[in-house]
Amino acid sequence: MTYPDTQLFINGQWQDAASGKTLAVFNPATGQEIGRVAHAGIADLDAALAAAQTGFETWRDLPAIERSKVMRRAAAFLRERAAAIALLLTQEQGKPLAEAKGETLAAADIIDWFADEGLRVYGRIVPSRFNLAARQMVLKDPVGPVAAFTPWNFPVNQVVRKLGAALACGCSMIVKAAEETPASPAELVRAFADAGLPAGVLGLVYGNPAEISGYLIPHPVIRKITFTGSTPVGKQLAALAGQHMKRVTMELGGHAPVIVAEDADVALAVKTAGGAKFRNAGQVCISPTRFLVHESIQNQFAAALVKHAQGLKVGDGTTEGTTMGPLANPRRVTAMADFTQDALQVIYDIPYRTGATLATGGARIGEAGNFWQPTVLTDVPLAAKVFNDEPFGPVAAIRPFNTLDEAIAEANRLPYGLAAYAFTKSLKNADLLARRVEVGMLWVNMAAAPSAELPFGGIKDSGYGTEGGPEALEAYLNVRAVTVMNV
Repeated sequence: MTYPDTQLFINGQWQDAASGKTLAVFNPATGQEIGRVAHAGIADLDAALAAAQTGFETWRDLPAIERSKVMRRAAAFLRERAAAIALLLTQEQGKPLAEAKGETLAAADIIDWFADEGLRVYGRIVPSRFNLAARQMVLKDPVGPVAAFTPWNFPVNQVVRKLGAALACGCSMIVKAAEETPASPAELVRAFADAGLPAGVLGLVYGNPAEISGYLIPHPVIRKITFTGSTPVGKQLAALAGQHMKRVTMELGGHAPVIVAEDADVALAVKTAGGAKFRNAGQVCISPTRFLVHESIQNQFAAALVKHAQGLKVGDGTTEGTTMGPLANPRRVTAMADFTQDALQVIYDIPYRTGATLATGGARIGEAGNFWQPTVLTDVPLAAKVFNDEPFGPVAAIRPFNTLDEAIAEANRLPYGLAAYAFTKSLKNADLLARRVEVGMLWVNMAAAPSAELPFGGIKDSGYGTEGGPEALEAYLNVRAVTVMNV
């Protein structure tokens, strides 16, 4: 499938920007331009906003079962087109084809689940304490048009988590997807358009992120904001939304600790956490990052993780056998070099101690494309940047601990609270970890397994709200009390 130029989707129509302006799209495996994407201006945003309002008025008045049918048809189209969409996704983002196809198929599952869950948005009757002739009702109504801002690392999945919940509740949505990965979310939108979604219910725009967010968030048509991205940007958008009393869901950065207890199955921990670490070249918000390993098994674990990293086949995601693709853009390559060099050079407060040890990797691969070696650092100082700032790349940082309390304290030290992992054979340890590790999602003795029916979101600086489970729908609903006196 040839990579296409991507247009805006406004009021049920694919169209160029009013100005005719476009942006280049690059293949991260080659560094070459592969297409263009329309760059929306204010005129385009005004048209999208007007359409979102009329689309909302249509969509909210459809019975939930009819909305569900449209969503299910869209999910079926996604499944039929998964291979073609995956190829586009890999070309623009870099991840291996298998991962890209898996993302697309998972999106279809998410749509189906929300299509069903939308049928279960119930109100309730509350008996009056004063007069039984008064019928007291609690009603749940869609909040209104939504502005969604999504990133480039999972260009289909991060849109669909927001879109599924919003549509199921009866909201319309304008999606500002990532300019670096425009074609795959466009195909997601196309599936809904082909499924019969009424015009205006779903809009898709690209352009200057600051300009678009600065215009959409304060606009009176928009009643809710949902954002996935970095914590600093999320705080800025949340502050702007707060000024205008807009509802907000924030899925922000993470710095996931991996606690490998003394009694852990080391082989399982390496296979599981290692696979998660280098998935999508580490460009995952829930990617394991800080490996906290009991001192008695640190060397064993590190050696096994190094072997795992060295066994990965790094290359173009479209090439058969590739297990780790390139980083999404040159900025990430520069960041990996910075994180690695910083860790190696950081000095402990203890005299005569140096920085981390480079166990494997630590360098760019080739001159073309954004390839970085899978990297493992051991004995990483707490002061190292990689132990404090989210690396968002294929760098694993290992540090020993003595007691489980010490590991938990380190896990909770940072302001992030998105995801964490732990490996132990002890139910006592598992219970302690479940109660005391401050994250929105914890997986013990297994890989991350987010699904539509489970909450997906963080606490502390990793955001608030969730994009999974029945809880996700609540963010798109207004709750109202209505009392009718039977006279």
